[in-house]
Amino acid sequence: MKVCAPHMAVRLLKVSSVTTALIASSGFYLFSQKLDLNDLSIVRFGRAAATTAVISYDYLTTLREAQYGTEEYWSLKSQVHRRSAERLRDLCCANRGTFIKVGQHLGALDYLLPEEYTSTLKILHSRAPASTMQEIQEVIREDLGKELDELFVSFEEKPRGAASLAQVHRAVLANGTTVAVKVQHPKVQAQSSKDIMVMEFLLQVVHWLFPDFAFMWLVEEAKRNMPLELDFLNEGRNAEKVSHMLKHFNFLKVPKIHWDLSTRRVLTMDFVDGGQVNDREYMRDHGIDVNE
Repeated sequence: MKVCAPHMAVRLLKVSSVTTALIASSGFYLFSQKLDLNDLSIVRFGRAAATTAVISYDYLTTLREAQYGTEEYWSLKSQVHRRSAERLRDLCCANRGTFIKVGQHLGALDYLLPEEYTSTLKILHSRAPASTMQEIQEVIREDLGKELDELFVSFEEKPRGAASLAQVHRAVLANGTTVAVKVQHPKVQAQSSKDIMVMEFLLQVVHWLFPDFAFMWLVEEAKRNMPLELDFLNEGRNAEKVSHMLKHFNFLKVPKIHWDLSTRRVLTMDFVDGGQVNDREYMRDHGIDVNE
């Protein structure tokens, strides 16, 4: 990424000024309305825009004086990469939802992004923020029309896992069946389309500042896949389709979907103990040969 033209500082100043005004106005609105900070799209946009401005300014000012190709240049660039990746990670954790999903995707692009970015953003794969039990109860109540104790004999409060869009809880039905209940984080559905618009705008701004930066494909991919990932009924149908296709493999278990306890935001399936596909220790302990 080449950053040496003085006129870029003027461009960045304009972006920063707009960001500051947006944050100030959103803060006044919050004070008067007493709303949750993360509920407002203007606040989420302001946070993302401010982070983008700081990262861009860091690249612009840090690398401007260093001679390209020198040891000093590469050292400074690595430092900026690391700082920028940490800022991006913090932004994803603050805005959550779609931002974490995109951050996870970036963390997997070892073949495309600098190591400083991928190693920092990979944390998002295992440390996604979890929703509170109250929020989970509200989603289930809204979608299934009943309280937890009316639907399940027991329901573990601590999630077995939390991801960018949802988290999974272990529960037991009245007939004794142990199930895994995947519950979508509240507000992700409503915020996703707006978050993608924010990302698209900011990526265009970054491309304007740094013409060599070309990551608009990330937005197009999010536009195409996010609606499908947010529809858990679609996930349930895919699970049944895969189960039918692979039914001749006796060693393979695809959890049964409980459709009466599933909606677009809640997916209930049989609970099956297992390990992650990249957990070598689990494979070894259970006598699974990964080479077969």
